[in-house]
Amino acid sequence: MAKLFCCFNKGYWCFSWMLFFSLGFVKAQEAKITENIEKTYLHTDRSTYFLGEDLWYKAYNVNATNNVLIDQSKILYVELISPDAEIIFRNKTKLELGLGNGDFNLQDSLGVKPGTYQLRAYTNWNRNFGDDFVFKKEIEIIDVFQDKNDVSTVKNNAEKGTANSKLVPKQNNFSVNFFPEGGSLLESVSSTLGFKAVDRNENPVEISGEIYNSDNELITNFQSVHDGIGKLQLFPIEGKTYYAQIKSASGDFRVELPKVLKEGYTLSYRTFRGKNILSINTNEATLAQNPSAKLTLNFKSKGVSVLEISQVLTETNFSFEFPKDKLPEGIIQITLLDENNKPHCERLVYIEKENDLEVEVFADKTIYQPNEKATITVRSQSKSGEGKSASFSLSVTDTNGVEDENYESNISSYFLMESDIRGKVFHPSYYFDETNSKRLEHLDNLLLTQGWRDFVWKTMPKLDENKKYSIERGLTVSGRVKQVFADKPLVNNNLTLGLMGGKNNGVFNTTTDANGRFKFENLMISGKTNMYLNSTNEKGKFSGQIVLDSIESYPMTVRLNKTTILLEGNSNVLVENVSQKYIAFGVKPENMLKEVKVKAKKNNVNSWYGVPDYTYKVNKIEANKYNNFVDYLEQELRGIVNVTYWDIVGKDLSDSSFAVLIDGFEAVSGDQLAWVSPDEALQIDVVSGPRILALYGKGTVVSIFTSAKNGQKKKLVPVYAVKQEIEGFYAARTYYTPNPEKPNPELDKNAAFRNTIYWNPYVHPDKIGNTIVNYFNSGVETKVKIALEGITGSGIPVVKTCFYTVKK
Repeated sequence: MAKLFCCFNKGYWCFSWMLFFSLGFVKAQEAKITENIEKTYLHTDRSTYFLGEDLWYKAYNVNATNNVLIDQSKILYVELISPDAEIIFRNKTKLELGLGNGDFNLQDSLGVKPGTYQLRAYTNWNRNFGDDFVFKKEIEIIDVFQDKNDVSTVKNNAEKGTANSKLVPKQNNFSVNFFPEGGSLLESVSSTLGFKAVDRNENPVEISGEIYNSDNELITNFQSVHDGIGKLQLFPIEGKTYYAQIKSASGDFRVELPKVLKEGYTLSYRTFRGKNILSINTNEATLAQNPSAKLTLNFKSKGVSVLEISQVLTETNFSFEFPKDKLPEGIIQITLLDENNKPHCERLVYIEKENDLEVEVFADKTIYQPNEKATITVRSQSKSGEGKSASFSLSVTDTNGVEDENYESNISSYFLMESDIRGKVFHPSYYFDETNSKRLEHLDNLLLTQGWRDFVWKTMPKLDENKKYSIERGLTVSGRVKQVFADKPLVNNNLTLGLMGGKNNGVFNTTTDANGRFKFENLMISGKTNMYLNSTNEKGKFSGQIVLDSIESYPMTVRLNKTTILLEGNSNVLVENVSQKYIAFGVKPENMLKEVKVKAKKNNVNSWYGVPDYTYKVNKIEANKYNNFVDYLEQELRGIVNVTYWDIVGKDLSDSSFAVLIDGFEAVSGDQLAWVSPDEALQIDVVSGPRILALYGKGTVVSIFTSAKNGQKKKLVPVYAVKQEIEGFYAARTYYTPNPEKPNPELDKNAAFRNTIYWNPYVHPDKIGNTIVNYFNSGVETKVKIALEGITGSGIPVVKTCFYTVKK
């Protein structure tokens, strides 16, 4: 039985503690719904890029209830969305044990223009639980060669939720919201009132003001303390209403405060000498109506009940300490319920834990020469020196003269706070900066205001059975087989799927079900791959028409609000310094803004099966000497395949000893060869082997490629087969770091002034918790930032940074 500390010993109190380990039935019941919810974070090498550069990312996919890496979904969709809400790039990133990586090439020739982009990531399974479980991050893309007087960008603002507040009149350019602690103001009960001020673009505004009652008497003054957020104390008097007189640089205006209730309860939280104190308060009117109210405090972490306290309230105030060691780290949702399970108050509090973990990242020097080799050590250990398993990603970047801390989002702020609160949190990592003595106080103010109604876990996320999205453990090829001239399904037809290309070779088989449907699941395909699919009946004859489902899943809907803003402050400094760096290195626009072209092969023939056993380039002069193309084949393939006119023309090729493909599609009749004109023939391939045997039931294929137009080719396409190129997992590139000992003039040219000096998505400590990486610095004299992010095997997010200098 846990022991309670009471702030006073007045009266008789009856408590019952139901701790996490004793909530067997309740815990299991709720965990069944939430145990597989995923949450994703992307660590990028930077958040501001210049046209022509590359964006690099590392993905961390965790169980949303405990932040432990989850080996569930294998496909992560990573998208770059333009200011015009257009998906410019979409990578299918392969997840292994919850980890993955990838990149985007930010070339203007690929459709990238300057502006504020949204980087979005989600699994198919995420889609069941709504937009709250989709990762989003703003990325700034700048054209350093653009006229400095014309530097503006279009900023995307995701749709925000609403809150119970009073908005300023339209003539004012910002709004102020007031949030009573626990939910409501109550007559004759002292209450904390949080407030938050933002402009029309949802940016924070610092304000001050005064509170007046309905008799225009001054009650108290107030002032925001961080990012337009603050709080004040108010004791509402019976029969009075209250308003705030707001003062700001842009003018003064009045805002009415929320309505004061005559009866009810309030719930307040504070820390006192390191203790977490929770108070239930009411007034005499409420106590008279219900003198022995049976109340329950329910503590939840990410929607899961972890603690309950039952209390009979016989006084207007009850305060106690709750031990934080009984609660997990992160945001805790505390709800006050009556005996009918009706909620009266709610409060979010943040529980910080001291973990048995010491992570360090440091360079072997504090000052380097340009292009000098750097050695970085990463250490992950317990406080006693034992190695701690973890997966980190490491970004080393040129600060370009911008050294002010901007408190951008990181893996700690995202998993422990940001992803649990709707709407944009400004300067999120500010609240997790251990050097900031005010961070927890200001974080509590944030939860008192923005978390007042916009908490993701207020209701348990549930699957929508009408649009359930499956867990993708690989790529899927599915569809149905029907009769050619009717929509009746063909049952027990045999489907053979052949994958040809690179490392993706393979043959797979399945049969149609009672509805004529088939499915090939969990295919692990990298890059672009040629797919061949055919259908045969139980006798092995080609049969039916294949109707293929879409292989590519549809992206989630993009909802963005656009606001045009001017780049200012650090952005202008950054642009100026990068511009000067490019000038110093003689960089011209054409050096960075290269046109990306897909190089066409000299031979326009596209073979899906890879390298054939034999290849014959058709000599059109020689081919035209023959009466028909079959006679030409007989001559050219003599000794390889036995082709004769009388065995082919007018015959069913299913009885032939070899299969014939025309432009990738199988010919079922020898007459189809008569459609091939010697003038159109380009190339003849002969392919043999076990894969061919598995696909066609014959050990050899004669594949003919022609220059026939699409309309002519269409009549050759059999309905019982599908041949197409499919896109598998994105083949992530490796970040190039120059090595003076092994120079590469073409790549080293731009690397000398690179803004990302080093990127490594997989930094994994050894058994004793150490790992070392090496790279060569750029040729620029500058200050360099090392940023390490990652997560431990037990789900503890980690962020560490340090700096060094490069100078001659």
